[in-house]
Amino acid sequence: MRVRVLLFAGLRETIGRKEVALDLPPEATLGDAVVELERCWPALAGSRRRLLVSLNAERVPLDRPLADGDEVALLPPMSGGSGVQAGALQLLAEPLSLDRLIDRVRGPERGGIVTFTGAVRKHSRGETIDHLEYEAYEPMALGEMQRIADEVGARWPGVRLAIAHRVGRLEIGDAAVMIAAAAPHRAEAFEACRYAIDTLKRTVPIWKKEFAENGAYWVDENP
Repeated sequence: MRVRVLLFAGLRETIGRKEVALDLPPEATLGDAVVELERCWPALAGSRRRLLVSLNAERVPLDRPLADGDEVALLPPMSGGSGVQAGALQLLAEPLSLDRLIDRVRGPERGGIVTFTGAVRKHSRGETIDHLEYEAYEPMALGEMQRIADEVGARWPGVRLAIAHRVGRLEIGDAAVMIAAAAPHRAEAFEACRYAIDTLKRTVPIWKKEFAENGAYWVDENP
């Protein structure tokens, strides 16, 4: 059988391709696919312990059997998304609007609205930054954002959440991510907003590349 393998960020640059086709035996598992990829491209082996692997845009165990035509993605650690939108969850290649995000969560029963905006800063890790580039695995990123929204709804009933994240090139001062949480009371709104940004940075497959005066590098903030 043949599966499609997607690579992102530093992994894509390591082998010089963003997509490869992999031929495997009929009974192969997701773990077998990873082993075969490392055999074909030994440079990937050094990243194995820090990789996430998804199957058809979902996180599954490595012993999951594969089928012909499946889509496998190798995901380096997140640094934390081109006109894709699912309700109040957005991945955009255009400037973000906090007003539009707030409009998606406000309502007559929600008296507390808390927002978070993360912007591109001039200095990072001792370097002077010129600009950033963000890359996302869009289907899975939107799915992970939905999972965050579902968890927020379960933990804080009555809270409405909206998330927007940029992809592509961003200049100093540009907003990279915005989150809005609205609740009947302010305490739940604060807690939900904090939970959403902290979880997004850990789990949503979005990667950041910093272009500094001394070179460019992918940021691994959450090993």
